[in-house]
Amino acid sequence: MKRIALAAALICVTALPVVASGDAWDAVKTQLYGERTMLDGAQFISIDAPYRTPDDARANLAAQIVAPQGVNLGKITVVLDENPMPVSAIFVLNTPQPSFYFDITMRVNGPTPLHVIAETTDGRLFVTETFVKTSGTGACAAPPGTDTELALATLGQMNISVSNKKPGFAGGALTSLASRLGRMDVDISHPSLSGMQMDQISLLFIPMRYVEKVEIDLDGAGFVDMTGSISLSENPRVGLAVPQSTRSVDVTMTDTGGTVSTAHKDLAGF
Repeated sequence: MKRIALAAALICVTALPVVASGDAWDAVKTQLYGERTMLDGAQFISIDAPYRTPDDARANLAAQIVAPQGVNLGKITVVLDENPMPVSAIFVLNTPQPSFYFDITMRVNGPTPLHVIAETTDGRLFVTETFVKTSGTGACAAPPGTDTELALATLGQMNISVSNKKPGFAGGALTSLASRLGRMDVDISHPSLSGMQMDQISLLFIPMRYVEKVEIDLDGAGFVDMTGSISLSENPRVGLAVPQSTRSVDVTMTDTGGTVSTAHKDLAGF
């Protein structure tokens, strides 16, 4: 029942309430949050997205979020309003944090508003938005970039890389995250089949299969659980801010086909 409910949700200081326009956003907002008040997150959320995606099938979308003073962040939701599966990624912080950063590769199916929603530990919802233009290739229905059989043979393989490079982006609306944070990237081998792609030989649609969950543990304790969607690019990369004191990373990937894979990395020198 939990998976069915999630699939349904996917498909489809004092702050002032946000006035948001657009039928798609209104529908997603209502489905996810009902009548809960959405607060203007401009002073807490900074989005880094291209004005126009150079590659619709692999667009880098990032955001850095800092919680209002006195509370922490518990959940971050990424919505590409006009994508076939608008709720594109959800990050649940196992231990609420004062700040969070993500950088993820996604398909952007066509010109669309992009919303990032932050839920704080006191139950408030903050949202900010931008607009992303595309080159018009219809990324969700574009043929896979690699042979499907070869992609399935390496499905679930992961590579973890960590550096002391500070996450965040210069010149943004927010200041850089704390200097004691570094950057971790998880590269996942997965075809991210959208269910909208056609086999170029048989002309039949390829069944949907995508990364459903990525669980990231630091030093043996839960850190972030990410729920994915067909909006994730082929062979997606997920980048996060992590404490520089981290000594080990464990990642568990589960896809909608039932494949579960794990990766571990020791960071003694980090």
